[in-house]
Order: sequence, then structure tokens, then C-alpha cells
Amino acid sequence: MGQDLAVESAPVTTAAGGGAHAERLSSLVTTARATVDRETGLALYRDMTLGRRFEDKCAEMYYRGKMFGFVHLYNGQEAVSTGVIGAMKRQHDWFCSTYRDHVHALSAGVPARQVMSELFGKETGCSKGRGGSMHLFSKEHHLLGGFAFIAEGIPVALGSAFTSRYKRDALGDDSSDAVTAAFFGDGTCNNGQFFECLNMAQLWKLPIIFVVENNKWAIGMAHDRATSDPEIWRKAGSFGMAGEEVDGMDVLAVRAAAERAIERARAGEGPTLLECLTYRFRGHSLADPDELRAEQEKQFWAERDPLKAFERDLTTAGLVSADELRAIEKEIDAEVGDCVDFALSAPEPDPEELTRYIWAED
Repeated sequence: MGQDLAVESAPVTTAAGGGAHAERLSSLVTTARATVDRETGLALYRDMTLGRRFEDKCAEMYYRGKMFGFVHLYNGQEAVSTGVIGAMKRQHDWFCSTYRDHVHALSAGVPARQVMSELFGKETGCSKGRGGSMHLFSKEHHLLGGFAFIAEGIPVALGSAFTSRYKRDALGDDSSDAVTAAFFGDGTCNNGQFFECLNMAQLWKLPIIFVVENNKWAIGMAHDRATSDPEIWRKAGSFGMAGEEVDGMDVLAVRAAAERAIERARAGEGPTLLECLTYRFRGHSLADPDELRAEQEKQFWAERDPLKAFERDLTTAGLVSADELRAIEKEIDAEVGDCVDFALSAPEPDPEELTRYIWAED
């Protein structure tokens, strides 16, 4: 039970049924997956499980009429959030999300009670009930926010990275080595802000990781139908930037790629464009009937569930037992149930404070 988990040269399985997106994975060879010990492996599994069970509970609350507004779930993409954020330093590095932001917030350390409360629009939410599902924010946990419009958060993340570099180079703060991770989807990568920020980041060698969560679908538009070059990571080459594609359903592959990008960033070598090939198991939002994706495609990706894959890694290596993982799942279920009870009983924002947090206060 004491050995580390390290797997080299793990080829991806057949792409039959998975479409063009899976064809890329079929030829992708992960030559250096991360090495983790028992403690780290359990922490990664716990984080991924919390993300999955939290999102499942959100779906339940939404369909029961307890949660309102737009809700975009992350099911299937957990290896990206856990793989990247888990390799970074909480409350030191910075994170910027999109409208699919619940799990990023949890991975960054925002308490589940605060995230769930925000989804219920309660005063105890991380955005004081003002933001809702798409606008999670926590200064304490260095979460720069969730953003409803695609590419909207990338310039914010760029500013964070610039601040880190400016403090170090201009103000002489040698401790300023924070790295920023900007998460966004494949649909964002034809947006002007994406290219403008890549250019500036490479020009000034900013410590930022551009994390593309390529889940194949931009709402109902298949990625390969919407862009002239579907291999997003190659766009880094236009700016002389490091770029890498990785199996986004493999948490150890993502973690290893993130570690390489973080090392470059902290060393002053500039940004990385990291394209994670992943898949969302649910529709674009909970209001999406998800009728555009073929059942065969969805089944192919369901068989690549990142949680099940990581469980096989951990148990095969002898780091943990299946019973230990089941116990973690029970703990997570209790935690998620608690955060729902907490959110339901939490106070609503005071109507007299409607304009609070809009302007700077003393």
C-alpha cells in the first residue's frame, strides 16, 4: 500500500463511436503521467468525487424546483479541474472560471456550503447571493470569478498574471511567483479576446496557464464544425508559446501537464496553452434536452468516466482499496446533503442592501 502511482506511455483506447473528438485521443500517447502517493491520490479522488456528487445534487434540486436560473453542470470534466488546480497552490495561485464554475470553486477550496448557498441565492453564498450559478467569486480562495459570456474571464486572468509579474519585476517582490489558471471552453477559442490575451501573455512572459476544456460541443455546435483548425493547442505556435494537448479524462495526465506548465510559469518562461480533450456527460445546461448528441457518442465517453478510470489506477497500484473509496463517497454524500440543508435554511439577502457590493465601500 506504500508505493507511488506512476504510469508511463499509456495509449488511449479505440475511438470507435466517439466521433472526431475521440479520433484525436486515439492517436494521443501520454508519455508522462503524474506520480502520486497514497495521500495525494486520496485527495485527488475526494476532490473529483465532491465535484461529481455536488453537481448531481444540483440537478436534483433544479428538477425539484428548489434551484432557479441557468445551471451548467461539469459532470465528466472533473479530471481537468482536479488535475490543474490540484497541482497549484491554494490561496497563493489564482483561478478564473466560466459559467460552468461550481467544480472549479470547490477545487479551489471554496466550502461546499458557500457554493450551494450561492446557487440558492442566499446571503451565506460566496457571492452573498448576488451572483448565482454563473458568478461564483471568492477573494479568500483566489477565485477571480465565474463569467457568463465566453472569453470574458480571460482578460481578468491576464491581469492577475500581469500583477504577479509586475510585483516581482517592478516592485522587487521575490516572493511574487503566483501562477494564474484561466479555464474556458472550445467555443471561446474563436473569440478575439482569446487571441489578444495569448499575444500579450507571450509578449510579456506572463505566468498564466490557458486551460481549454474542449468538451467537443459549444452548446449544440460540434467543435470540428466551428473552427478551421480543431487542434486548439497548435494555436500557441503562432505566438511562440508552449502548447500541449492532453487526455482530459485522465487526471494524472492533466496533473502532469499542469505541473510542466506551472514550472515554466514560475521560472519566468511564460504562458502555456493546455488543451484538455474531455466531454460533458449532461446537456449544455439543465434546460438543455441534449437531443443533438448521438447516443453512441455519449455512451463512448461514459465508458471513459474519469472517476472510474482513476479508481482503477489507484486500486491496481495498491495505493487504496475499493472499500476506502466507497467510504470517501459516503462522506462526500453526507457533506453535500449538509450543504443543501444549510443553504435551504440560510437567510435571503436583505432587500435594503440591494445596491451593496456594486460600488467600492469604505
